[in-house]
Amino acid sequence: MEEDIDTRKINNSFLRDHSYATEGNANPAAFRRWGRVQVAVRCSKNQIHRRGEYNVYSTFQSHEPEFDYLKSLEIEEKINKIRWLPQQNAAYFLLSTNDKTVKLWKVSERDKRPEGYNLKDEEGRLRDPATITTLRVPVLRPMDLMVEATPRRVFANAHTYHINSISVNSDYETYMSADDLRINLWNFEITNQSFNIVDIKPANMEELTEVITAAEFHPHHCNTFVYSSSKGTIRLCDMRASALCDRHTKFFEEPEDPSNRSFFSEIISSISDVKFSHSGRYIMTRDYLTVKVWDLNMENRPIETYQVHDYLRSKLCSLYENDCIFDKFECVWNGSDSVIMTGSYNNFFRMFDRNTKRDVTLEASRENSKPRAILKPRKVCVGGKRRKDEISVDSLDFSKKILHTAWHPSENIIAVAATNNLYIFQDKVN
Repeated sequence: MEEDIDTRKINNSFLRDHSYATEGNANPAAFRRWGRVQVAVRCSKNQIHRRGEYNVYSTFQSHEPEFDYLKSLEIEEKINKIRWLPQQNAAYFLLSTNDKTVKLWKVSERDKRPEGYNLKDEEGRLRDPATITTLRVPVLRPMDLMVEATPRRVFANAHTYHINSISVNSDYETYMSADDLRINLWNFEITNQSFNIVDIKPANMEELTEVITAAEFHPHHCNTFVYSSSKGTIRLCDMRASALCDRHTKFFEEPEDPSNRSFFSEIISSISDVKFSHSGRYIMTRDYLTVKVWDLNMENRPIETYQVHDYLRSKLCSLYENDCIFDKFECVWNGSDSVIMTGSYNNFFRMFDRNTKRDVTLEASRENSKPRAILKPRKVCVGGKRRKDEISVDSLDFSKKILHTAWHPSENIIAVAATNNLYIFQDKVN
């Protein structure tokens, strides 16, 4: 599936039943930013002859632009995160958030319509009760299949700063939303009240030294969650210990080598994404140059460190000048937690096999998006003589970047969002 819209930036998230959600927000240089959610579903085998095809299922406007009159601040409609809820019936439920407001959406099908109302005529207008002489029983008539999205809950007015993360709890009754300085816990049934579980805002804002960058619940223990900071640290919290989790249960930090200290050290050590493994035993974090895997039982250093694009270390100055050094890359596990995937520049994305320690660089491009086309590994040449199949580090296009990635929870199907296109790849099919 490829979204051929030149002004798109896409965020994505897989659902376990093979549905797929993408978030679109227009490039501000071209249009005002959108707040749309597009849901695609995988075709059944009798619809297609090859596996892995997705078709657009529903597109709806999730958020509208707003204005905060108290702060004279415009709130954009662009969507920051999407999270699926487990499917309980034929309908799909998902959470979407912009900078300030989280919404719970229901996406469902309707193929019947009611007819034969007593108080309404066929055109839907109210009838005069005095003219009603008989009682009719409404009936359901078949109609063309229609997919509709309806907002079931709106969770607003709880964040002073921009929301960067939402995470559904394993109890499926609560979720949390995190901004730069606070994390709030919500109940899905209560929209007018949330519980503040983390607050790192100092009394004097001049004393602020770090901000929250990402947060996620443990996949199995509903009382445990983790959040990362701009200082490259990770805190594991237990809600059973206290209502306000300002005191962490575990603190994960890798000591910095003084010999590698530079002006950019603090910027590139900021964690942009944190993910629990499906087993719940490990935590994966992504900073600007590396992906690290941490064991919950060892806080002083990661057990695995993978270099994503270490060849950019010599170009940090130019990346700082064009603001690319502040890009926030996501990272994902495969279904068995044995492979890690994350994005890079030039529409490259990287995969690391934790068992064999092998890694590969692949490219998402129009040339590779043809059916049954096999992705060829790419290599970046740092210096010296460049081979035919290599690309020079000076030739990388930093405007083409893969920030968002997703991996199907049970199959080897991946999705990568390359600025204005959404690509879905899968294992080779014989």
